[in-house]
Amino acid sequence: MKTPPGRSASLLKALALEVKPHLWAVILGILAMAVVAASEAGIPALLKSVLDKGFGSKDHTTHMKYFVPIAVVGLALVRGVAQYASNYLLSWLSNRVLLNLRLKMFDRVLHASALFFQRETASTIINAVVFEVNQVLTILTGVAITLIRESMTVVFLLGYLFFLNWRLTLIIAVMLPAIGWLVGKINRRLRRLNRDYQSLTNELSYIVEETAGGYKVVKVHNGQNYEMTRFESMSRRLRGYSMRMTVSGGLAQPLTQFLASIALAVVITIAVVQSAHDQTTVGGFVSFVTAMLLVISPLKHLMDVNQPMQRGITAAELIYGLIDEPAEPAGGGTPLARSTGKVAFDHVSFTFAESERTILSNINFTIKPGEMVALAGPSGGGKTTLVNLLPRFFDPTGGRILIDDVPITDYVISDLRSQIAFVSQDVVLFNDTIAANVAYGQEINRTKVEAAIQAANLTDMVGLMPQGLDTLVGDNGMRLSGGQRQRLAIARAIYKDAPILILDEATSALDSESERYVQAALETLMVGRTTLVIAHRLSTIERADRILVLDGGRIVEQGSHAELLQHNGLYANLHRIQYQQQEAA
Repeated sequence: MKTPPGRSASLLKALALEVKPHLWAVILGILAMAVVAASEAGIPALLKSVLDKGFGSKDHTTHMKYFVPIAVVGLALVRGVAQYASNYLLSWLSNRVLLNLRLKMFDRVLHASALFFQRETASTIINAVVFEVNQVLTILTGVAITLIRESMTVVFLLGYLFFLNWRLTLIIAVMLPAIGWLVGKINRRLRRLNRDYQSLTNELSYIVEETAGGYKVVKVHNGQNYEMTRFESMSRRLRGYSMRMTVSGGLAQPLTQFLASIALAVVITIAVVQSAHDQTTVGGFVSFVTAMLLVISPLKHLMDVNQPMQRGITAAELIYGLIDEPAEPAGGGTPLARSTGKVAFDHVSFTFAESERTILSNINFTIKPGEMVALAGPSGGGKTTLVNLLPRFFDPTGGRILIDDVPITDYVISDLRSQIAFVSQDVVLFNDTIAANVAYGQEINRTKVEAAIQAANLTDMVGLMPQGLDTLVGDNGMRLSGGQRQRLAIARAIYKDAPILILDEATSALDSESERYVQAALETLMVGRTTLVIAHRLSTIERADRILVLDGGRIVEQGSHAELLQHNGLYANLHRIQYQQQEAA
């Protein structure tokens, strides 16, 4: 989710497009803030009237006695109502934009390519979707309110100052370019520090994610000190960056106040000179100084907004980096209701673009409907990559794959994947009910769920559950044993009733008893389906119609179990090694 160079300049434009449908809220909010800003100039105006007409002037004392207090209360009331309205409107707007951004981000996560999930850690994605999107809008909404309201306040007050005494106002105006140059210098450093800080935050989250996910390994190997050292080291680096941002961001305010104090000293000096020549009144001078001091507060807020704004822009870069992530191919326009199960690999090759490493080379074979084909061979031979090409997790870099004599790239991708059921050793279950896990992605038909549970040899297990099919399985099925989790994944495949089945090491991590139950469930699942099986335990694929032996990304042997043993090649050698290991055990 890296943002390309120059992207930062367009982030505010992208956010503006999100705001555009709710422009009415923006306009009303700005008008409310304009009222708040204008009320600031009313205070020194009232003060000038009191000093020049209320003191020492008997003609206006009665008028001032009632008018000024009422005006002060009325001004405060108008200001309070306007301020509440602006905050409410912009909060409503930010929550609408937050919802839209979060939905866009999660939609892109759902449709991102497999390469995206190999490149990004889960903690980075979670930070972007859950935390950063919330933070960026909280920050930028506060920034927007401050920028608009305080900028308007400065404009109104400067306008009033210019009306009172344009010569003194020019002195203040001279200081503004110096402040702008100073802020620009600080901005660039803060932007760089925030990007580094975000990257380190993701790394820290990943350490926590790894430690929580692998808690058993950590405990058994007494890795607590190692993990604590890693966490502490990264936390200290984060603290260092946080302090650097504090130092850089904190410079703006004192330097601005110093420049303002210089301006105030010059103004007082010139005002004294003007007073000596009857060019200003006491009320005018006090009103001018009051308005000038009132300008300092919004200017200070504008300086303070710099650091959170840079943090918000950095978070926005992460968010739009995810939103702009290329989606996986949508496929062609050819629909596919139900395949016959014929699958063909036509001179297929695959090379990882990032490493330029060739995984598969000139793979060429056809599977007839209902045929069971097994993939065997040494680890790293390309077996898993080959089956991942069929549902288009990746696309071949050479050749083509066909289902029912039609290239799979021509099919609507959702139709293509509806033809394939996938069961692997890495079972993924959701923290939901047994029924919801079995019927995942489809409407729950309880009769059909019960049939799938029975076919997967899970009826007894479900009968012992407190809520039966409505029992929650826990995080990734933690309340179930390894064999039960595997059979639940098989029940999901049975429920889907897809014509093509992929089994990737579906029994490799099970004990003998669990394997027996799972194997029986798999036998039920494979009936009438075109099946591609990957198995390191060669005993599980002996009954395959055909076995393809892959080595170095190429098919080096193929035939039935008996034919390959007779051939006395790589498969026969692997079979002998496994047989000897079983005998030794």
